Amino acid sequence: MSRKHRAQVREVLPDPRFNDMVVTKFINALMIGGKKSIAEKIFYGALDQAESKAGEEGIKIFKKAMSNVKPSVEVKSRRIGGATYQVPTEVRAVRKQSLAIRWLRDNALSRNGRTMVDKLCDELVDAANNRGELLRRKRMFIKWLRLTKHSLTLSGNCLKIYNIEKERFYAPFF
Repeated sequence: MSRKHRAQVREVLPDPRFNDMVVTKFINALMIGGKKSIAEKIFYGALDQAESKAGEEGIKIFKKAMSNVKPSVEVKSRRIGGATYQVPTEVRAVRKQSLAIRWLRDNALSRNGRTMVDKLCDELVDAANNRGELLRRKRMFIKWLRLTKHSLTLSGNCLKIYNIEKERFYAPFF
């Protein structure tokens, strides 16, 4: 990573079927060995199957799954006074999206049996309905956050407190 300049964000063209850039990013994440047409067949086939299973539009299922899977908080290691603490921090919007795409793809790949179309369809439907492995991991993380009481974070010179129930940070008035 360059110290002089930030990495330039490349614009992706929207996909031809839904005219959506997030769909294009997901298809690019599915792509293996530069075979985009195969990745498109897998994704659109999974959306068509999900449409017939759930009775909703495929793109709506995909958007709902993405919004359910996106993390609001992640823990980062901070070294304070010789000790290392796991401190919760807010996740930027771009990182939320990329993590959700990666997690959906990886969990679909790790499912057993059948074709990738079937596995991706099942993963999208499960994530849209707040079921499945991804949402279980998200709930376990929030539970771990509650149990360990790591709810303070230093952001710049300002102390922020993480409200677990509302899943957001706020600055306390001391």
